[in-house]
Amino acid sequence: MTSPDLRPDTRAETPPVRQVAPWWVAGVVSGYLGLAVAYLAARLLDATDDPVSGVANAIIRRTPGGAVEWAIQSFGHHDKLVLVIGILAVLTAVFAGLGVLAERSFGAAIGGFLVLAAIGGLALAVQRDSQAIDQLPIVVGFLAWSFALSAVTEPMRLAAIADSYDASLGASQDAGTRRSFLIRAGIVASLAAFGGVVGRMAGRGRQQVEQARKLLRLEQVTEPQQPAGVHPDVPGLAPWQTPSDDFYVIHTVFTPPTITPDEWSLRIHGMVEREITISFDDLLKREFTEDWITLNCVSNEVGGTLIGNAWWSGVRIAPLLAEAGVSPDADCVLQTSKDGWNCSTPLAALTDDRNAMLAVAMNGRPLPVDHGFPVRTIVPGLYGYVSGTKWVVDYEVTRFDQVDAYWTVRGWGEQGPVKIASRIDVPRDGETLPPGAVTIAGEAWMQHTGISRVEIAVDGGAWQQATLATAAGVDSWVQWSTQVDLDEGEHVVKVRAVDAEGRVQTAVVRPVLPDGATGLHERSFRVGT
Repeated sequence: MTSPDLRPDTRAETPPVRQVAPWWVAGVVSGYLGLAVAYLAARLLDATDDPVSGVANAIIRRTPGGAVEWAIQSFGHHDKLVLVIGILAVLTAVFAGLGVLAERSFGAAIGGFLVLAAIGGLALAVQRDSQAIDQLPIVVGFLAWSFALSAVTEPMRLAAIADSYDASLGASQDAGTRRSFLIRAGIVASLAAFGGVVGRMAGRGRQQVEQARKLLRLEQVTEPQQPAGVHPDVPGLAPWQTPSDDFYVIHTVFTPPTITPDEWSLRIHGMVEREITISFDDLLKREFTEDWITLNCVSNEVGGTLIGNAWWSGVRIAPLLAEAGVSPDADCVLQTSKDGWNCSTPLAALTDDRNAMLAVAMNGRPLPVDHGFPVRTIVPGLYGYVSGTKWVVDYEVTRFDQVDAYWTVRGWGEQGPVKIASRIDVPRDGETLPPGAVTIAGEAWMQHTGISRVEIAVDGGAWQQATLATAAGVDSWVQWSTQVDLDEGEHVVKVRAVDAEGRVQTAVVRPVLPDGATGLHERSFRVGT
């Protein structure tokens, strides 16, 4: 006979484990509602930037040159998108953590949101031309954070208070609390998505600029007429004239500045006899110049695609500097963009016989916003990091030893002259070609000097001269082509260019830092089946 179990039954005294709703969800949906409200407010107020873009710009401006170069090479023109995705991923984790913190201390979670607001406000405050109104979206976003977190977490907080008075509440109340939480969280998430979509559509600044661009009539600008014979009829060869929509885009600002022509002006000052300010209307009254000019980024690797050839129209810079009266002791011009980016350009390159210009049109149309509308600087023969200022608003005539420019303080070279370069477009790497004559074609460039010949070498053999297409001038690239008879099997072709002064493109391999990559481009392919 067994003895009865006289131990007290304590099962009813142990409160059930209640996971009514994940607090981290409350933090995430509340966080994104605050971001959406701040973004919408920034767009409606036509602020300098929204908080996320402001933080992204601050990160870009403080990133070491090597890291920036790695991002460009790794992600190309998607580098800024990757940065924003990274910022949003970090914010998602922070929002989730603040939601969890709210379970223990609602006040501490609100304090965390306040810290995030302060970081966003500081990032906007340090931007060029920052205004007090730029902080208003931050304030509105913080209020949205606080309100949303309070609303979404209220069911759980009330349930916790009820439990402290009566721990025996059943599953029915749990279900009600969960349902109330999900409804509130769903509403907040929907509002966040709606705010983001409306904010995307509500940007007055970009809309006004795009409208001004569409209505702008530039009577002095002519339609580009592609010269005869510049483009060999070779399938797969890049267009000789690069369409504006396909032209590479590299700049440091996350959101391009929006400037209408009537708002734009250029101040020329510093080591000059007289300071002058030029409005857009003043610029259009001056003598115009137009030219085919190839631009290539210093970040362009050997054989890379960060290069394009376009018809640029504008006003030469040399007469403007002469009008200001440049000091003989000056050796550079510090150019500054509307967004605060700057570069130091050799004075000689702006005052010699090259067609350095304040460009207002690209391929016969007003500049696209991403390419510097309404005015940008174009200097043939220099990489853009020392010359190609988009949305340019300031020229300070000065000396190299007195200024720190954006890229040069990050490790890039001071002068930035372009290097002799060439590229193979046809055949493609890894392509299999039918037996017989094989066509090889591509481009070569050395702006402000020109190309005299292009040579190829197949499988390490002797250099043989290719046929140059017509050259439109020394500042644009020249396309080339040739045919060779090759046996079946694997082959490697290399290319090199010789400039108009007889200098041969170097085979020495160097990275893009500090002043442009060198080496010979090659393609591997197969002949046969």
